[in-house]
Amino acid sequence: MSETVETPVGEARITWHPAEGARAVLAVSHGAGGGIEARDLRALAAELPARGYTVALVEQPWRVAGKKLAPAPKTLDTAWTALWPALEKPGLPVVAGGRSAGARVACRTARALGAHAVLALSFPLHPPGKPEKSRADELTGAGLPTLVVQGGRDPFGRPSEFPAGTRVVEVPYGDHGFAVPKKADLDEPAAMAVITDAAGEWLDGLFA
Repeated sequence: MSETVETPVGEARITWHPAEGARAVLAVSHGAGGGIEARDLRALAAELPARGYTVALVEQPWRVAGKKLAPAPKTLDTAWTALWPALEKPGLPVVAGGRSAGARVACRTARALGAHAVLALSFPLHPPGKPEKSRADELTGAGLPTLVVQGGRDPFGRPSEFPAGTRVVEVPYGDHGFAVPKKADLDEPAAMAVITDAAGEWLDGLFA
């Protein structure tokens, strides 16, 4: 079930994957290089409703409009903020989430929007090869319970690079898109299971 939401920067779209007797809504948006067809977002939408969590996959206006380049962070935040009331309509706690650029948006806006927690998938801790340009403050600035799920070989930040105290789950061998090499000792379904199990258990802890 999809719905279009008007924002000051264009139409956004929410695709709902409802859970029966849902305990919360997990709202997740995509990164700057792709949409909600990303393997990790599809996996969450397929698995978490059975665990009692409605998943809302959010497409930013630039993707809905068919553009190839993401706009400035402020524009992304504006759209996310404008569509937030639609995510609250079910009357449930909302966990803000996203992958890559979407994770940054969730972290920057979560507290102001009243999110319950933040799920950060493939958080881009720094540009590849430039660890000195850290975005750790953006992550820790969320000020809410936060789970980071990160590929073991993500060039935007490996799990060991995150600040002490960060709750990080590693997807072994995973790159920024959680793809794993064919020679790895786990395949894509197993890698996706790491993500969905970690997210499900974390949510269970929040909404027990």
